Order: sequence, then C-alpha cells, then structure tokens
Amino acid sequence: MAQQEADQVVEPGERRFGEFVAVRRHGYVAELVLDRPKAMNAVSTDMARSIAGACDALAADRDARVVVLTSTHERAFCVGADLKERNSFTDAELVRQRPLARAAYTGVLELPMPTVAAVHGFALGGGFELALSCDLIVADRSAVVGLPEVSVGVIPGGGGTQLLPRRVGAARAAELIFSARRLEAAEARELGLVDELVEAGQDRAEALALAARIAANSPVGLRAAKRALRLGHGLDLRAGLEVEDAAWRSVAFSGDRTEGVAAFNEKRKPEWPGE
Repeated sequence: MAQQEADQVVEPGERRFGEFVAVRRHGYVAELVLDRPKAMNAVSTDMARSIAGACDALAADRDARVVVLTSTHERAFCVGADLKERNSFTDAELVRQRPLARAAYTGVLELPMPTVAAVHGFALGGGFELALSCDLIVADRSAVVGLPEVSVGVIPGGGGTQLLPRRVGAARAAELIFSARRLEAAEARELGLVDELVEAGQDRAEALALAARIAANSPVGLRAAKRALRLGHGLDLRAGLEVEDAAWRSVAFSGDRTEGVAAFNEKRKPEWPGE
C-alpha cells in the first residue's frame, strides 16, 4: 500500500512509518514502537516493511544515541510472524516475502547505536527474535518468551538460531529451540534470555531510563564500542584485539574524545559534538 511506502509525521515528536510502526523521540533516545495492537503486533509483510524503513531512518540519524524497542499492546510485545497472512501465501509469495521479513530483523540487529528491548507479555517466535536483535533486554514479570517455530513446521528464521546461543550457549539454545517451550519471566532471567527483570508494567519506563543513562555518554564512543563488541564476538583473542584497536583508533582523535578529556579535567558535564 502507498501508505506503507511513505512515512508521515503525526504529532510533534512522533514519526509514523506506515500504519503499524512509529518512532518517538525523547531527547537523544529514540523509541521504536510496534503498534499493531489488533494483531498483538504479529509481523505482517506491511509491518516488516515499516520496521525496516524505520530502522533505515534511525541508522542515518546522528542525533539518535540509543534506540528502545517497545510495544503499544498491553499483553504482548510481539507474537511473531503473522501466521494468518502466511496461511494464505502460495510458495512463490512466501519466497517473495522472505527478503522483506529478513530486512526487518536485520534492520534492528544492524542499528549502529546501542539498542534496548522493553518486553512485556508474549514475546514469541519472531517477536522474541526482534528482542534478541537488541543489545539489552529489559523484561517485566508478565513476560513470556520463546522460539516455538518448530511446533509449526519451520525454524527460527529471524536470527534466533544464531542469536540465542550467543546469549545462553549452544546446548541451552538447542534445548529451547528443539522443545519449542515458552519461558516465564523469572526463568528467562535466570537463564540469561533477558538482562533485567522489573515489576509488571515497568519495562518501558525502565528501558527508557536505562537508555537515557547510556545516552549521556559519547555517541562516537557508544557506536565504536558496539562495533567492537559485535565484530569481535567469536573471534580468537588476537583477532578480537585487532578489532578493538581499530575501534579505538576511530575514536581516539575524535571531537568527542577531546571534549570528554577536557570535561573530566574541568570537572563539568561534557557537551558531546558527536564527531
């Protein structure tokens, strides 16, 4: 639909990407909002296109230091792929949709700034994969997470088979993916599927507060640190240290480094130039 192709400004501080996705600004924190409440944020083709478009815009936004991924639905973060839509697809249509679906997940995964998912209620399948694509996950006590794809004849295809073992190890990830079981919030926190557990209804507020604390730091440093963490993961130590050195060199002669050192010595808050 044409509405899905073009974004629109609805109110100050909010930019819509199609019908189901919005970006709201909170200073240097950008909130990426999943907003398809009638379907518990099930990711349709149109919604996937909108997520990818919003991520493209955020990646190019030098004023966005941190992104928080949230949901407007009271009982769900995201229940995954829109299986009602998928049920109507021919094989050819499913093949054509695959790049659009991948673009949504990789769009979140490849955002250059730190990202935080605020999870409550159901975060299943592709919904949990969107959360796993973020650097940090804040969940409230209502959260139920899992990758149940094998129970409907597919596999986690939004990064789950690669991202989950990076969090919990290969054997634990295999057990969770092969069993297709759902985990409630306390067990998810215990096993490391989420990073912070908060009281019911507080996931968004806590995630935004965490993002604000992160955003107080150098935007150049944050992006370089994320790049080093991502690119160095899985490498042997020597190769990883080379990745780190390259990231260090990218910030060592930046305006942010100059300002940070000056502010420290002058005992004041830095005013980051972001370059």
